[in-house]
Amino acid sequence: MSTPATAVVVSNLGSLRPVGLEELNSEAALQTRVDRKYVVPARFAGQLLATFRADVRVLEMDGSRSFAYDSVYFDTAGLDSYLLAARGRRRRYKIRTRTYVDSAVSFLEVKTEGAREATVKERIPYLPEDRARLTAEGLEYVRETLTAAVGSIPPGRLHPVLETRYHRTTLYLPESGSRATIDTDVTWQRPGRAAWVLDDAVILETKSGSTAGPLDRHLWAHGVRPSRISKFATGMAALCPDLPANRWNRTLRRSLSLRPAA
Repeated sequence: MSTPATAVVVSNLGSLRPVGLEELNSEAALQTRVDRKYVVPARFAGQLLATFRADVRVLEMDGSRSFAYDSVYFDTAGLDSYLLAARGRRRRYKIRTRTYVDSAVSFLEVKTEGAREATVKERIPYLPEDRARLTAEGLEYVRETLTAAVGSIPPGRLHPVLETRYHRTTLYLPESGSRATIDTDVTWQRPGRAAWVLDDAVILETKSGSTAGPLDRHLWAHGVRPSRISKFATGMAALCPDLPANRWNRTLRRSLSLRPAA
């Protein structure tokens, strides 16, 4: 069920032309891209999208334009992946499973930082029932991918450290070949702990080449600037205040208001 934050954003996209998943993937796959992220109050995000004068299409499948996502992130006992991000290391990585809840399809994904801060994402199909663990095949894929991308593998055993859930609406901008996602009802949960929800705000993310896209420029013109946020790292920092979080302190102080999940 959609919350008011989801409804206020999706309601402003009703007049947009739809785009199917196959066409979106063929025209704007962008597995290698530059991501710019913004944390925006839900109603303001709706207003900004309503006043965005550009050719925009919205991903639609089976009549729906908002889809449930579930991601489980893996790290070592020493949180090597988190600490690489916290310290701004160039050869950082993320390991996660991503499940598209509505279609019950899962992938095991390895994300690394390439040249000029470009994000490179590689993935393989994964069984939804294995989403919270790394199988032998999955672990071998992680090792091979990280060895090729960053030259090493994390020391120690990998285990789930954080789960995120949210609803996503995806936009396609044909003129620039870029895309954007709007994540609402963003929820973070550590294994065995209570879940927390991003209160009355959305995470808007643009995905383009090295240059900013038209939606970025529209946001900037209305005073909205990129936020330093990672669903994995910022979520870990928000739920574990004892972790080093200098890279996300400003976002944690100014943009993230969390409330307990129902």
